[in-house]
Amino acid sequence: MMLQTEERQRWQLLVKRVTVVSLFISITLLYTLSTVHTNLSLPEFPVPHSCAPQPGQHNTQPPTNSSQQNNNTCVPKVDIMFMKTHKTASSTFLNILFRFGEKHKLKFAFPNSRNDFFYPASFQRTHVKGYKSGMCFNIMCNHMRFNAPEVAKVLPRDTFYITILRDPAELFESSFHYFGHVVPLTWRIPGEDTMAEFLRDPNQYFSPDGINSFYLKNLLFFDLGQDNTLDPDDPRVEENIKVIAERFHLVMLMEHFEESLILLKDALCWEMDDLLFFKLNSRKESTVSKLTLELRAKALQWNAIDWKLYTHFNLTFWKKVKAYGRTRMAQDVAELRRRNRELVEICIEGGHAVEAGSIHDADMQPWQPIGEKSIEGYNLKKNVDKSYQELCRKMLTPEIQYLTDLGVNLWLTKLWGHVRSIINL
Repeated sequence: MMLQTEERQRWQLLVKRVTVVSLFISITLLYTLSTVHTNLSLPEFPVPHSCAPQPGQHNTQPPTNSSQQNNNTCVPKVDIMFMKTHKTASSTFLNILFRFGEKHKLKFAFPNSRNDFFYPASFQRTHVKGYKSGMCFNIMCNHMRFNAPEVAKVLPRDTFYITILRDPAELFESSFHYFGHVVPLTWRIPGEDTMAEFLRDPNQYFSPDGINSFYLKNLLFFDLGQDNTLDPDDPRVEENIKVIAERFHLVMLMEHFEESLILLKDALCWEMDDLLFFKLNSRKESTVSKLTLELRAKALQWNAIDWKLYTHFNLTFWKKVKAYGRTRMAQDVAELRRRNRELVEICIEGGHAVEAGSIHDADMQPWQPIGEKSIEGYNLKKNVDKSYQELCRKMLTPEIQYLTDLGVNLWLTKLWGHVRSIINL
């Protein structure tokens, strides 16, 4: 009887996974057909210098990694490209950018029909909703596979480029579990601990041509537009890291998120109020696999290119912190944490995140991975003081709902969301 039950469960899981892939392919084809008319050659016009609505609040000098000063007055820089990488606290930072853009009435370059720029395809400027050559945008921040020449055709020349990295071993663990149901090559891995089995001999299961296989090998390098299947000792790896370093003015680290925000504040002349945040899109602790030293070593070996990338920018990051001043940094981080704690008390019911099933307001329900409800969210505190109501709600609003509030057409994402909800029942 037990064997029959296990066999039935395996068949149910197989049917669910085949259904997921079939629907994923169908929706992807539907999206492709809906956007095919945009992939035509367009006349080229120069990108305007900036379309910031407030004269005098845009810096006319090329971006640097230090505060912009004008007659001893710091003015915020508003032309920003955030290369949103996967599973790196990027949704939390996106919320910060959305609020900053609303505050300064900036123009976002958003995708059309979905919440990313046709990822994992390489970004094309025609993926931007309503794009016409010569149009002006201030901020681009949705998921894409980075393509520097195309991005440069959308944003002003002196745009400040930012991205965020995460320890590759921890990133691999998160990606393996979050995206596993849409990576068919993982379905044939035997045993209960499929990640450990995969890392035992990755080449036995991995194929660079497999559907969505990029989620499981050097995902950071892939997101940044590079070949994630290169041999780690290939000279092109170091060359591409150098290209990335030349393009991005600030590479943040998830493990040092507050320090990253302080460096951003200094570089862009933002205010401390602009940096306030709650952690969004976080997994509940019970679903996170603890990496043993052995598994961590194997994960880093398998993601050796991402490890080289992370090591390079970890070094440059701490050079920036040293230049900023370690004592000054510690003081600013303490201030940011204090203000965030105050907002937790003001905004969040119970003062902590809750599981998806305990979230009362559907507008606060985060996007869930296929097959489970592992992403936590928040309940807005009742009777929040009027002076904080708008801020609290915006800070707690998940990405998909915030994009909808900003007027983005997400019909394909929402269709896919309904499918996922049915699968997750």
